[in-house]
Amino acid sequence: MNAVYMMASRKHGTIYVGVTSELLQRAHQHREGLIDGFTKRYGVRRLVWFEPHDSIVEAIQREKSLKKYRREWKINLIERDNPQWDDLFPQFFREEGPLAHLQPIEPAR
Repeated sequence: MNAVYMMASRKHGTIYVGVTSELLQRAHQHREGLIDGFTKRYGVRRLVWFEPHDSIVEAIQREKSLKKYRREWKINLIERDNPQWDDLFPQFFREEGPLAHLQPIEPAR
């Protein structure tokens, strides 16, 4: 799934905006601290918002736009759909989750 996503350290904490063609794998990497850099350094592990796109080109364009947003606008976007800033990653594996048809990711070894 091509997607733009936002990860956060906690409610109203540090926010990271990213783009990927493999949302579950990428979110897993952030959650487990497998990627050196900003998200690992600041403990940004909670998937709080995502937006699917048909093409990676569209997703990249949207990511660039979101990165220019003021922090307040990003917070409003997150809270529109996820007011408590819940970690959305676990819901992918529930029967009724938005990506329930996908298989869970095996932990990296």
